[in-house]
Amino acid sequence: MGETDGTQPLAVDLFGMVEVAEGGIVSKTIVEDQRLKLVHFSFAPGQELSEHTASVPATIHILRGSGTVRLGDRTYDAQPGSLFYMPAELRHAVQATDELVFLLTMFRS
Repeated sequence: MGETDGTQPLAVDLFGMVEVAEGGIVSKTIVEDQRLKLVHFSFAPGQELSEHTASVPATIHILRGSGTVRLGDRTYDAQPGSLFYMPAELRHAVQATDELVFLLTMFRS
């Protein structure tokens, strides 16, 4: 697995990056530059990213597992293939029912 500052091409195996810590959350930055940040997350069952906001728009793309994603006042089932878009400053949270793996993309201005 590699990381890039966005100036070089990069090919990664998102499933190969999965590393679930017992009772924890593992995050791995894949790309980070002035325009965007891609972060791979692996949640152990029952783990949660509590409600918060971000100053930039972002997406969550569920790769594996199941859980819930709360966007504002609505809660959605999260399953492989689900994609969630969050405008800047939207309250959101993520909770894993089973092991949950997703890709977070943050779009910077």
